[in-house]
Amino acid sequence: MGETSPGKFKPNPALPRRTGAEQPPSERVRNFSEVALGLSAEDAASEASRCLQCKNAPCIAACPVNIDIPSFIARLRAGDPASAAAKIMESSLLPAICGRVCPQETYCENACVLNKPGRFKPVAIGRLERFAADEARRLKTLQAPKPAAATGRKIACVGSGPASLSAAAELRRRGHEVAVYEALHEFGGVLRYGIPSFRLPREIIRAEVETLREMGVRFIADVLVGRTLTVSELLQAYDLVFVGSGAGLPTMMDVPGENLVGVYSANEFLTRVNLMRADRFPLSDTPVYVGRRVLVVGGGNSAMDAARCAMRLGPESVSILYRRSRVEMPARAEEIDHAQEEGVRFEFLCAPVSLEGDEQGRLVRARCVRMRLGEPDAGGRRRPETIPGSEFVVEAESLITAIGQSPNPIIQQTTPGLTVQKRGTLQACEDGRTSVGRIYAGGDVVRGGATVLLAMKDGKTAAAAMDRLLREG
Repeated sequence: MGETSPGKFKPNPALPRRTGAEQPPSERVRNFSEVALGLSAEDAASEASRCLQCKNAPCIAACPVNIDIPSFIARLRAGDPASAAAKIMESSLLPAICGRVCPQETYCENACVLNKPGRFKPVAIGRLERFAADEARRLKTLQAPKPAAATGRKIACVGSGPASLSAAAELRRRGHEVAVYEALHEFGGVLRYGIPSFRLPREIIRAEVETLREMGVRFIADVLVGRTLTVSELLQAYDLVFVGSGAGLPTMMDVPGENLVGVYSANEFLTRVNLMRADRFPLSDTPVYVGRRVLVVGGGNSAMDAARCAMRLGPESVSILYRRSRVEMPARAEEIDHAQEEGVRFEFLCAPVSLEGDEQGRLVRARCVRMRLGEPDAGGRRRPETIPGSEFVVEAESLITAIGQSPNPIIQQTTPGLTVQKRGTLQACEDGRTSVGRIYAGGDVVRGGATVLLAMKDGKTAAAAMDRLLREG
């Protein structure tokens, strides 16, 4: 596994775990610059030396895209970030993105053999991946892989989020012509409109997209597939189509007053801030109003992103309302901690039941109830139950709902033969095949909302299956 001999380096897992510096909360809450500042070269070398270079490498098996983690860490330990980045890019062409937003604590770091409470802490694999990618790019040694010999086959990828980017990269790597169609004017999909720049800087997304351009992938903006042109029309010009259009349709609370001015879905709010730069109004064209008091409903990463963006717009308070306890929150622990450090308040075991407005139709308050946890639901989490007589009122000028999302139905409605599941997601096999032979799909349009890395896994898996189909018939 490792790139160095056992005698040259002796692992030292007892060294302090290095995760890098961060902007102080009092400063970062006033800007949209990246919170995590990354590892220094010294800290990266120290952290890399904690890796045991396991022979069975459970971290590789736990990584959805199967990055050879011990090998890239060994190269970092030897002081060669360019080689480390090249090793990562054998499996993933988006290392700087994954190093920032992948929930490594759920995947590779959770599987790390050093992950033993009370003794050692897991190797900071995500931080090391980010360091390798950033350092190689800084040194101008990060190179796009050279595609295989041209096959003459053409594939269209719908959407430019992580699933489509991963599929496009792998298909182009195999020598196929690839075009990516995006409905918006910027590329990156949910990476661009859903994740704030203080977690994922825009220049990182642009740089990763540029890597694919250098490989020969074509990017076409302002094309809403299903309206501008249909998937059926794409199939007239391309051999295959990969649908990675994401899940941009918000789930609403279905309570009275949800149409009041000042009530946003997280999708709308985050798009206004992240893509349209509403935080810079009037320098940008798209304003967003939050008022003095902001409520965010939900407990996932989108809720944390919305709350932390809202804090940076200058209200007196931002509060997250979540119907379960902190233990059940699906958001990354790091994002919850960052939100708390930045002054976001948390109200657990409560939920809005109605919203009230003034004479102008503007939100002024939310009526909420207290909850308690009952028996587990189908997903294994204890089901929240309303406590009778527990109603209370929270004053607010804006409220952001972040309770889930589903795919926009436009492709499903305009593509004959596609099998659609209960929540509007596309039905697809494990290799991405849909009910229409030449159409593959992956990411949130199939899963209905998941991690960036699972979307990348879907794109990579589908690309391999599409390549086999094109080569073997």
